[in-house]
Amino acid sequence: MGQILGTFRTKHLDLNMNDKPSFPPNAGFTFKRQPRGMIASAEELSSAKIPVEFRDFCAHLLIDYQVCRYKNFPLVYRCSHQKHAYMICEQEDYLMRMKEFERERRLREREIRIKKNPPPPPPK
Repeated sequence: MGQILGTFRTKHLDLNMNDKPSFPPNAGFTFKRQPRGMIASAEELSSAKIPVEFRDFCAHLLIDYQVCRYKNFPLVYRCSHQKHAYMICEQEDYLMRMKEFERERRLREREIRIKKNPPPPPPK
């Protein structure tokens, strides 16, 4: 069963947490947005035994952190820099996903508003 979470403000839009974007990525922007990409390959993630739920855009930093933990095992406090970098990346990824969710919500609201009240024709 997929997650169907959203917010109270998105129920009328049929917008759920894991929905794919329905608008072009550059809609509403004046500049060209760069698509995000994975840095770590699938082979690297599987050889590092990273669980599927942690295979996100920050997985390359998680691999670095796990390697550091393995090399410094009883003294894992030496890996605090790698852990901090991974946690910051996760926080920024969360923020990016929330911004994309809000962008999708606003664009859907705008689409409904334009359908209800179409703009007047330009003067001749």
